[in-house]
Amino acid sequence: MFTDVDPFIGTEVTDLPPRSGLAATWWWPKPQVGNTHPGACYPLGMVSACAYSGAYPTGYGRYGLATEGVPPEIHDRKVASGFTHFQQSGTGAIRKYYNYVRVTPMALPLDDLGTTWEITDEHAEPGYYRATLASGVTAEISVGPKSAVHRYTFGAHRDARVVVDLSLGGLAIPNGATVPLRAHLQSLGQGTAQGEIVVEGAPLAVHIECDAPGWRQMLWYDRRLMPGGSRLDFDSIRPTTLRDFGIMWAGPTLPGQVIELRLGFSLRGVDQARTNLEADQASGTGGFERRRAATAATWRSELDAIAIDSPSAARRTVMATSLYHSLIKPCLAPDESPFWPVDGPFVFDLCTMWDIYRTQLPLLIALQPERAVEIANALLHICEEEGNFPIGYRMARGADRFSRQASALAHTFLADLCHLGIPGIDWDWALVHMQADLRRTYGEDYLLNGRAEPITHTLDLALGYWCTASVATAVGDHVLAEELRSLAGAWRNAFDPGTGLLLDSTFYEGGKWNYSFRLLHDMAARIELAGGPVAFTQLLDTFFGFGSAPVTQPGLHPSKDEMAAGYALEVFEGLNNEPDMDAPWAYHYVGRPDRTAEVVHAALHQTFGTGPGGLPGNDDSGGLSSWYVWASLGLFPVAGQSLVMVNAPSWRSARLAVAHGTLEIEAIGFQEGPAPQYVQQAALDGVPLDRAWLTGAELHRGGRLELTLGEKPSSWGTTRLPPSASTALDPMRTEVPA
Repeated sequence: MFTDVDPFIGTEVTDLPPRSGLAATWWWPKPQVGNTHPGACYPLGMVSACAYSGAYPTGYGRYGLATEGVPPEIHDRKVASGFTHFQQSGTGAIRKYYNYVRVTPMALPLDDLGTTWEITDEHAEPGYYRATLASGVTAEISVGPKSAVHRYTFGAHRDARVVVDLSLGGLAIPNGATVPLRAHLQSLGQGTAQGEIVVEGAPLAVHIECDAPGWRQMLWYDRRLMPGGSRLDFDSIRPTTLRDFGIMWAGPTLPGQVIELRLGFSLRGVDQARTNLEADQASGTGGFERRRAATAATWRSELDAIAIDSPSAARRTVMATSLYHSLIKPCLAPDESPFWPVDGPFVFDLCTMWDIYRTQLPLLIALQPERAVEIANALLHICEEEGNFPIGYRMARGADRFSRQASALAHTFLADLCHLGIPGIDWDWALVHMQADLRRTYGEDYLLNGRAEPITHTLDLALGYWCTASVATAVGDHVLAEELRSLAGAWRNAFDPGTGLLLDSTFYEGGKWNYSFRLLHDMAARIELAGGPVAFTQLLDTFFGFGSAPVTQPGLHPSKDEMAAGYALEVFEGLNNEPDMDAPWAYHYVGRPDRTAEVVHAALHQTFGTGPGGLPGNDDSGGLSSWYVWASLGLFPVAGQSLVMVNAPSWRSARLAVAHGTLEIEAIGFQEGPAPQYVQQAALDGVPLDRAWLTGAELHRGGRLELTLGEKPSSWGTTRLPPSASTALDPMRTEVPA
């Protein structure tokens, strides 16, 4: 998969062929751009590095702030003023945009720092980024888990320089800059420096080594050199008093001369930053090629967890890149918490749980259970130290509540890990925090009134109680489990039995239709509330556009009236956004996997593509890309319930390296093309499978799943429906009832 990855997918405005059929009826409320970047990343690593233009939201690219429609351009071509560290991946308006420690190779006076040069000859692959600036300097960057290595190739110059700017942060858009509150910078000797900036309440330290024999090394402040100065200290910085500052190496270069810069980062001081750099580098001096090779090897190993067989090179690229984007975030930084003194797991760039809990976190559980446990323990530490589980958590002091988005989503992740019995978590400790967190914020209204507003929080909290009950069952506290299960039933209070939809409320980036078809823990009862399987199917058919006319997507600077009219359509958001990305599998609960096949096939083939415009919307830390990974495999996890829906895959065959073995998927009779295919019959390890779902345990132990496909719907999956709370399936059971 490594060679098929294209990190440029999603970096520009959506550019897909005109849609037809069902896909033409779906409306996109969020920006039509992936918001990804092609910079060097390490799998779930702490550090990334990329060319910096100041554009929204990663610092890379050409676009300005956009929360809907087509994003506006602020650059008419790709430009960069240098190369920065720490970028988001595919997110939108998160208000903390990093891009710290800008490094600029230049042959101009220091006064010209900030000049943007056109970028040419860009190349990117997992763990490596290269670009040539119009100034003639070629930059190459690779990263380790906690470090970055830059290599600059210069032409002939009398006074070339490499300038490190510690004062820069954020984006070049209104209200997008990040100002360090305090800063310290010290020159330690020829070729070595260290510094620390406090940004968004987080102390980011850097240890810098520069291989530039014979070059001058100088601190600078307000674009003025400080010859002989060895230290800069700023104990109080405000936006009005900020002057740029940093360190610079300067000297003459011959054509093709190479300068290497190595940076180690830490949230626990400069000594730890130096240690991190040493740990990330192999023994000996230098290290760019060694670092690049080591990071590439790690990426190859991670990407080899899934293999597919497809005759289409373009679709292999989409799949490989989707898996790649799914493994960038969150950032794991063990022993790096700056906010509490104990060592142990630490995580940031959970951006946000609302984006990743359905697809990306279950994918990590499947492919990298040890890393999933590390994330879970980090979440438990955050809850213990800060008082609640985060909905969003970034490299900044304090959890981001993102209160309009959701509640209690960490509970689904923890429950899935508990269902599978993956070791490494103290479940008694986890249960304490899960139960307490349910009573905070919106949880108080839920307990007092049986519902919380916005009404979607009622669904979140009900599922959170169900998930916590399953953990209570696992630790043997059956009295608590029963109490929690009774509270989990209040999801009913969120629905209007007259319409079968959610009650009127305010909704985050959607409407009541977008949220009405979530895969709840009691889908059987939810379907009866809507009037039964026929009525529920009719609602789904309306929502997904069966028989509907094509719609027009928002353009550049859409008006409020245009957006309101789009929301009033109350249709599927077509993978442009998160609220309804699990809804296609609601058909499984009424015995209509054929409908799921039609919706998913249209989404896979018409809303994803190659090239910079290949994503239908924000990738949101891999939430969108991991949807593609699951759906194309013919699988979909039901978060928190240890269930995996099964449908027609998009490949002739596929292989997944899961927790306890290898899962092989073979699509017998597979045909590549625009028309969907339907499962006719299935077998798991040679035994006929008459249901369109697996338990989490079945998925994670591996085996062989054979799916025979055909051109017309069949009776497969129409009678033995997925389990629900009211069908009395114990949520902790791993065996499947007959």
